[in-house]
Amino acid sequence: MRFRLVRYFTLASVGIFAGVAAAMAYFANEQATFVEGIQRQEIDFVKKVQAGFAKQQEAEALKDLVATHEAGNVTLTRLFANTLWEKDFAPFVAKVAAMPIDGCRAMEDVVAPDGKKSAPKEKKACFAEVGAQIRALPEFKALDAKVFDMMKKTNVLKIKVFDLRGITAYSSEHAQVGEDKSTNGGWQGALQGTPKSELSYRDKFSAFEGVIEKRDLISSYLPVYGAGDAIVGVFEVYSDMTPLLAKTKATSAKIAATAKSNEATMERVSAENLDVVGSMSLKGLMIVGGLLLLLFSALYVIVRRAESIIVQQDKDREHDQQQMAQNEKMASLGQMVAGVAHQLNTPLAFSRSNISMVMDALKEFEAPLKVAHAFARAANASSENVISINIASSRKHLASMEDGGGDVPMLTQMLSDTLQGIDQMHELVENLRDFTRLDRAKIAQFDINKGLRTVTYIARSAIPNRVEVVEDYGDLPLVECNPSQLNQVFLNLINNAAQAIPGEGKVTVRSRLEDGLVRVDIADTGSGIPPEVQPHIFETYYTTKPVGEGTGLGLPIVKSIVTEHGGDVTFRTQPGVGTVFSVFLPVAQEAVLKKAA
Repeated sequence: MRFRLVRYFTLASVGIFAGVAAAMAYFANEQATFVEGIQRQEIDFVKKVQAGFAKQQEAEALKDLVATHEAGNVTLTRLFANTLWEKDFAPFVAKVAAMPIDGCRAMEDVVAPDGKKSAPKEKKACFAEVGAQIRALPEFKALDAKVFDMMKKTNVLKIKVFDLRGITAYSSEHAQVGEDKSTNGGWQGALQGTPKSELSYRDKFSAFEGVIEKRDLISSYLPVYGAGDAIVGVFEVYSDMTPLLAKTKATSAKIAATAKSNEATMERVSAENLDVVGSMSLKGLMIVGGLLLLLFSALYVIVRRAESIIVQQDKDREHDQQQMAQNEKMASLGQMVAGVAHQLNTPLAFSRSNISMVMDALKEFEAPLKVAHAFARAANASSENVISINIASSRKHLASMEDGGGDVPMLTQMLSDTLQGIDQMHELVENLRDFTRLDRAKIAQFDINKGLRTVTYIARSAIPNRVEVVEDYGDLPLVECNPSQLNQVFLNLINNAAQAIPGEGKVTVRSRLEDGLVRVDIADTGSGIPPEVQPHIFETYYTTKPVGEGTGLGLPIVKSIVTEHGGDVTFRTQPGVGTVFSVFLPVAQEAVLKKAA
């Protein structure tokens, strides 16, 4: 049935253009709302971005403040250690470290309703007693005075010193002396050599200069290093961050105000853009309508011309495909004829040689046969049992005759070899006749195994001796098919398998009955099919062979013939190991075979 390109193009174009016109009218009506929604989303997005930027800026500023003050506290700790540690704190902390605390720590913590553990009153009282003992040491007052004098007029609000057990050996807030900080994460990190800092807000705080209120503080746990860079204690330093945080918040407020101003500007610009979009939409509808009409006119002319070209190209393509398929068949036939000629030449050559030698040998029997014939005539002419023969005149000729009795077995063997050669040629001709199937109907009940044996026999004539062909056939039912076409399928696959083996290797031809289908496997031990080639092997005209050696029609023809028989062709391959092509054929598919015929 011919495809009416112009008719279908006209109908489709009118329908499509009508739909486009309706869609454009709808979108023109909805465009303002859509653009407004997009702009609203953009404004909201900008708001979120600016808010996120402000939060990030504030967080980074706080992070930088903490890092800066932590570095300052590290420097302060080093100065403090250099000034007071060796002479004053080291002996004092050593005395504290000698005080027993195991009894206090042995008391079990209690679990609160929220699941957190806390020290009971008895445990707190025990450590408070330790603190009282520490404050009672003679060195405590003098050490406390030096610390207060050194930290006077700085932004340091409190200092604590811990021994290596986590016991507060000194605190500028005396009530905290003796507390156990061994479970504190900051103290644990500092004991491992890593400073730990934390920013917090306090309503009230006990500082060097008395109780202060509403302060932002940074507390840092810092390791104290002694000789050989060994950690000998931990400092905790509290610094006042309130002024700096106030500046940071003021900066954030300015950024927020700027963001609000930008949002108002965006709202105004958005309203102006909506008016422009409405005007442009109307102009766009008119322009697109004119362009669609012009496009239809141009395409109509092109399609009319294209239809005539496509019809002609379809005819040419069908003719070319038939010609190429015929060429592929002739190429296969050429390979087969070359192999057959090679196989025929050998028996023909030695048969001709044997016959020539027999003819030459028969000439040597000419004289003895004449003598025998003469003797027979003489015997038949006489009735006597004894005959006298005068050989005087013939003695010379009789002396020249040699005993040729031993040549008869040799001549018999030569003629026997000649008969074997003739039998080989007869077998080859019979297989060739079975291969072509020219003397049978196109569709017939066919023994697949017999066909495979015939094809394999023919294919061996074109396969190099370095490639071994192995046959492994199972019990199969007769299949209704076109034998000639299937022979071409199997020959193509076997030849391809042999050509895929660069050196020595093996081609295995195997048949089985599997799930009601006849399965034929052609396996080789060749180089396999590269991954980039696999998707294209059944494409018409696709070939990896050099120019002049491949048409790209072998496997497409195989696929086409098997498909027409209601079957399928699959393959599995592994580079460097080999490839297996599997042909699946139904035992009976009359409707499909009528089409194939």
